[in-house]
Amino acid sequence: MTTAKRKRMPRAEREQQMIAVAEQVFTERGYATASMDEIAEQVGVSKPMLYEYFHSKEGLLLACIRQSRAALREITAEATLGATSAEDALRKGLLAFFVFIRERREAWSLLRQEMALIGTSATAEIEETRRQQTNLITALLNDHLDAGDIVQAEASAEIVVGACERLAIWCERFPEVTPETATGYAMEVLWTGLSQRAS
Repeated sequence: MTTAKRKRMPRAEREQQMIAVAEQVFTERGYATASMDEIAEQVGVSKPMLYEYFHSKEGLLLACIRQSRAALREITAEATLGATSAEDALRKGLLAFFVFIRERREAWSLLRQEMALIGTSATAEIEETRRQQTNLITALLNDHLDAGDIVQAEASAEIVVGACERLAIWCERFPEVTPETATGYAMEVLWTGLSQRAS
């Protein structure tokens, strides 16, 4: 009966189920100690089926990271739509980021584990997440600030991404710090310099 149910589930839906379970197991156990056997058991599929979808444990991890990256991109980009100024765009984008890491702790945990993942393709995937956010912020700065210098805009975006990543890690030690408070801390420091370029 369980097997019949599994066969009827669309491939895309089954894949999402596998990724959701894997994300949780990787977060709880750590990538190195997480097992495909445990993930398969929790999903309710055979281990060979898990390999059929993702080819390897690393392939499954990469799928988790890519999905988290896509979700982060969608959330932060959507938050800045309709922003009336550079300050408004930055504040809304930062708030969306800090809400994301608060509400999706498993996804955030995977995105920030690069030190534990050195030697795997996950390192490049995580760097691509940073690049994605840098590109988004660079575009926002060029749209709203008196830019003209694309190199300076990109440098500023790199600073924003790096600073917010460190602040997000710091926030894990202080769960009482809300996304709104973290956004305020970031804006107080970052906007001081960026506001000098406001048109």
